[in-house]
Amino acid sequence: MTDSSCLFCKIAAREIPSDIVRESDRLVAFRDTDPQASTHILIIPKEHVRSIAEIEEGHGDMLADVAQAAAQLAQAEGIAESGWRLVTNVGPDAGQSVFHLHFHLLGGRPMAWPPG
Repeated sequence: MTDSSCLFCKIAAREIPSDIVRESDRLVAFRDTDPQASTHILIIPKEHVRSIAEIEEGHGDMLADVAQAAAQLAQAEGIAESGWRLVTNVGPDAGQSVFHLHFHLLGGRPMAWPPG
């Protein structure tokens, strides 16, 4: 299911150009247009889910695909050994600005804790 007004649904459908670095039946990964690290890739499901708060029992395989894609992309980007972060935000107070589930793969620089 997609949402015709959703920016990320349009990217997944290739209606909006993006620097796609990986695609599968369930996911699309593309470079963030406003990178916060030298590696900043967004990993999104093709299915429209507003946030991780709306994950249901049937989404387990998709979440496993996200984790596997993140690890493989980190390896391909050369950040697997130095470290990387996988982040998803839920709601405006957490910084979610596009209401389609997405994960930020960040790496290539030291990161502080706690974030934000």
